[in-house]
Amino acid sequence: MLKRADANDDGTPLVVCDLTQSWSPTGGGGISTYLREKRDFVLAHTPHHLLQIVPGPEDRITTNGRHIFAEVGADPVRGSPNYRFILRTRVVRDLLARYRPAIIESLCPWVLPWTAINHRKAFPQTALVAGYRTDFPNAHVYRVGRAKFGDTIGRALRWLSYGYAEITYREFDHVYTLGEAARSALARRKIHRSSILPLGVDSDRFTPAARDPGYRAQLGLPGDGPLLVYAGRLDNEKRADLLVAMFRQLPAELGAAMVLIGDGKLRDRLAAEAQGLPIAITGFQTSRADLARALASSDIYVSAMADETFGISVVEAQACGLPVVGVASGAMPDRVPPALGRLGPVDDASAMADNVLALWRDGAAAIGAAARAHVLAHYSWRRTFGMLFGDIYPRALAHAQARAASGRGWRYRGVEELAAAG
Repeated sequence: MLKRADANDDGTPLVVCDLTQSWSPTGGGGISTYLREKRDFVLAHTPHHLLQIVPGPEDRITTNGRHIFAEVGADPVRGSPNYRFILRTRVVRDLLARYRPAIIESLCPWVLPWTAINHRKAFPQTALVAGYRTDFPNAHVYRVGRAKFGDTIGRALRWLSYGYAEITYREFDHVYTLGEAARSALARRKIHRSSILPLGVDSDRFTPAARDPGYRAQLGLPGDGPLLVYAGRLDNEKRADLLVAMFRQLPAELGAAMVLIGDGKLRDRLAAEAQGLPIAITGFQTSRADLARALASSDIYVSAMADETFGISVVEAQACGLPVVGVASGAMPDRVPPALGRLGPVDDASAMADNVLALWRDGAAAIGAAARAHVLAHYSWRRTFGMLFGDIYPRALAHAQARAASGRGWRYRGVEELAAAG
């Protein structure tokens, strides 16, 4: 049975590190939400220190009690200006050497996992955990490669990417995925030290009680039919353009309107395509309370994303009492069983429009109430981080301790459950 490591040999709490490229203070995203929720959990429920290393406009360290937020100066990503990409790995290595985290959790596949691996060479007692949060060889590499070079080259690039994933993630002491499909994909590449980590939702904030009857009028949207809502990046990966195509196929007499909450490289194009339609594009919502208000004030959540690995935005919408219309691909079938919404084929705007009509006809409010009950029964951040600190981290620490059994460097006092509120 795994037990917890409360502290180092000198009695001090552990330093836990998050390491990612996928952070944006204004761009949203599942990892950004995860980092904020993890910070709050660590400070409220554990004695540990949390170091979070992310890209930023300049090198800057902000310390707030036991939370250390280290930004590494990086250039914006072309086409996604809300995100930056760290290439100055020496700065990251210096930060890791300065704070000596007991556990490094890597949250993206490019460049930084190898920075963590190289750090471990100098400090072999460090436990490495990887969050395999996107099946990137299939969802990213193959999709982009197929679009640019055709299916044959796209498949070849996917095969090479899975080879990279195998070489990279077998170096980690433990890997978690967000669903069984990704875990099985890793297992086929002989990566077996793995777990599934369901993510969570703040159901006190994302609640039907956040509904504002005046929200639709405030956006200037006419009609008394369903208000559709989407929250996420407006880019090709999310297939945001399909939502406008879907909306065009809804009958005018339905009285529907739609709000797209987010930003991205397709925003200007979608704004042009939505001219004359009751569609509002509000940009990224920096306030979580305002996002909850927008979701709870709508009627149906819509998403055309085919490669969803978990779908935090979907669960947040369900927590607000919304049924979901999406696609039968990725993690969407796990998040949206038949009683909670309708799923259709990928890239089929007509089928999505039909599902909106059917869901509205069948009683969206009652289905949304069932979605809220489902979320309350299955998803919470406390459960997520209880599993992370109480099971995944101890497994990684145990493997690291066995690997560093030669006795070089400092040791952990013991491998126990990390979460004070496990």
